[in-house]
Amino acid sequence: MPRVSVIIPHLNTPDALRTCLYSVTGQNLASGQAEIIVVDNGSTLALDGIAAEFPAVTWLSEPVPGPGPARNHGVAAARASVLAFIDADCRAAPGWLETATAAVEQIPGQAIVGGDIRIDFANPQSLTGIEAYEAVFGFRQQLYITRKQFSVTANLAMAAPVHARVGPFAGIDRAEDLDWGQRAHAAGFTTRYLPNMRVYHPARPDFAALARKWQRHIRHDWKAHVDAGRSGWQWRLRAAALLLSIPFESVKLLTSDRLSGFDNRIRGIATLAKIRAFRAAEMRRLMSAPHDSGEIFWNRQA
Repeated sequence: MPRVSVIIPHLNTPDALRTCLYSVTGQNLASGQAEIIVVDNGSTLALDGIAAEFPAVTWLSEPVPGPGPARNHGVAAARASVLAFIDADCRAAPGWLETATAAVEQIPGQAIVGGDIRIDFANPQSLTGIEAYEAVFGFRQQLYITRKQFSVTANLAMAAPVHARVGPFAGIDRAEDLDWGQRAHAAGFTTRYLPNMRVYHPARPDFAALARKWQRHIRHDWKAHVDAGRSGWQWRLRAAALLLSIPFESVKLLTSDRLSGFDNRIRGIATLAKIRAFRAAEMRRLMSAPHDSGEIFWNRQA
């Protein structure tokens, strides 16, 4: 039996998936101690060539749209007592799987751990504005874990019995990582942050892709806001606060140790201002928009 099952949801990013699989199969535990499960979520691009490159990988298909259902399908097929999750567009750093597995095995049947997520820069000396922005604001894992009790599912590991007790990841109309992490916390489990359990995620290629990401998040937030019975003026106040926060959040870009170079920091600030203005406008627009399924955002790719 393997010690750890690595579960990777995938949709229409075969080149990124290939890079991900090379990074995972190159881990110290990958030979004989880890099983790797890829769950395709309705890709229109063929995966036959990649499957031939990685014959030891288990290839599954989940027709229900959304990374949550895809992960649940992988969990159902997993044989190990440790479950590790990484996204198809991520690259695992050396030691990622060994660190995650050892940490979960230290507290059998109870552990949840989340690791650091860094942006995979194309050229570290000259960043795009989006790379600089996401390096600071894209994946604030330590803050998510310590203050909001959840880990992004792009870098998450747990004991299999924990998933069985907490239940499946939510569908596409919820932020499945936040939802699952907070349900786990309510059930008495504590997620630990491991800075050495690191993966790299590419920055969004352009502003349209970054905007699509925030459209999904804003939809999830709006649904939670409505479900909680909160008022429209509270939502409008949150939108206004986004615009007022730009000067204060710019300080983080100027001082973060995840960036170097003044030009990189200024490009990041410009992207920060643009995306916060977009988010505020999208929040206001969504209040009068008809409800539609989050599937349209998932299938447009992220």
